[in-house]
Amino acid sequence: MQNFMSRAKSFLKSEDGPTATEYAVMLALIIIVALGAITGLGTTVDTIFTNVDAGLPTGAP
Repeated sequence: MQNFMSRAKSFLKSEDGPTATEYAVMLALIIIVALGAITGLGTTVDTIFTNVDAGLPTGAP
């Protein structure tokens, strides 16, 4: 257990720990923004296709 604690402390003291955490936070924010944009774009595209479908004439006689 002491070995694990000493490794964890050295990891947190080095630059790798904070850098990895910053990258993880940035990645999470990018994913959240991307999901929001995709959801908004999907709703807009769905509305456009619905309007186009309603504007087209019906099928064969």
